[in-house]
Amino acid sequence: MVLIKLFSDKSELYFDKGAFDNWCVYLARPKQIRYAPTDLEYFARLNDLGNIHGANKIYNDFVHYYALTTREINSQVLNLIQQLSQKYYPDQLEIEILFTILYAGMIAEENKEKAILKKRIKRLGMHQLLIEKLSPEKASEYSRGRKWNELDIICKQKGF
Repeated sequence: MVLIKLFSDKSELYFDKGAFDNWCVYLARPKQIRYAPTDLEYFARLNDLGNIHGANKIYNDFVHYYALTTREINSQVLNLIQQLSQKYYPDQLEIEILFTILYAGMIAEENKEKAILKKRIKRLGMHQLLIEKLSPEKASEYSRGRKWNELDIICKQKGF
């Protein structure tokens, strides 16, 4: 188990062994059972928060730390996420947790042995959700079953 972040409410986000590898992202909230957040779950919440705070604002903040994401957890990126989330009153903590889940998911993608698209797959989903206005269901399912080279072309057409 590798701790990614301990949040102000004592929630913890960490990597641990999942069904396929050691890069499964788990969230443990106080007095709740730990679980692995799904794309659909956090896309649905980000969609709601985008309607409140502005989808473009959320997407642009995501792109800010997306650009800095590598294969390793970086405390400067975690600090940036915490700073970015402060603009989302009264949802700062929720945004920080959601952004950190996305950040961890991108690190996991960067470390997956056979992943070709790496972190770009998360950017595609966020772009579809927040910019193209696909439903959370469609954005979270879009890449499933598609060939990597088809998704690669789509990503390149969008500039990432």
